[in-house]
Amino acid sequence: MQKSLEFTGKNEDAAIAAALEKLGLSREDVSVEVLELAKPGFLGIGGTPAKVKVTFEAPDEPEEIPAPVAEEKPAPTAEKKAAPAVEEKDEESIPVRTSGNYTAAPAGDEKAQRIVEFLTGLLEHMEVEAVPQVSLDEEGNYLVELEGKGLGQVIGHRGETLDAIQQLTGYAVNKGESKRCRIRIDAEGYRAKREESLEKMANRVADKVLRLRRNMTLEPMNAYERHVIHTALQGREDITTYSIGAEPNRRTVVAYSPGENR
Repeated sequence: MQKSLEFTGKNEDAAIAAALEKLGLSREDVSVEVLELAKPGFLGIGGTPAKVKVTFEAPDEPEEIPAPVAEEKPAPTAEKKAAPAVEEKDEESIPVRTSGNYTAAPAGDEKAQRIVEFLTGLLEHMEVEAVPQVSLDEEGNYLVELEGKGLGQVIGHRGETLDAIQQLTGYAVNKGESKRCRIRIDAEGYRAKREESLEKMANRVADKVLRLRRNMTLEPMNAYERHVIHTALQGREDITTYSIGAEPNRRTVVAYSPGENR
């Protein structure tokens, strides 16, 4: 049967970590809903902790294996498979992958100059000492590496601040342009580390789905992170992936699908 408990922490990650330690479960065994975001207060005064609701499958008998996370769907049979929902790929929200060859943007590149000007002003406003270094790949996509101090503030919780900066930069640089360019902004190699972490998690979940022969629904992710999950598992036998729900709570389902990708 499913059970839900609430936990608090100084931030969302701390609250989730406290829940996992208390329950003795791994992150793939639970579904997490953020009830309240942490608020730092003014000068450290009056802040409030983050609150999350953790849902997990509690076994009826002690020897039972805990069931996977929420919104479990029955596995499709060989005779009739459930048609997976089509993953919506918002091109503006899916940045360039970290792999690929990049070269420094040439002098006089107007868009590179606009990227640097916008980010320099934004970083000054955020009181962050960082310098944007712009490069291009063979397809004309821009990669911006932020180099400097205090970049944790720029990255934010699970890269949310970095994503927001990337989106704002794209809007500013592409405004009024007939041909839009893609811009990926990174700091301290966060993007590559996050991709690697997601790919490892995706394969761990896929292994568990094959072992238990039942579907698992992951936590809400943005379009880019869902894209990483789909790509990581697209070649796995007996596994298929699809997305459900609406933004910002859209989730990826890792499904048991015998005969898939054979």
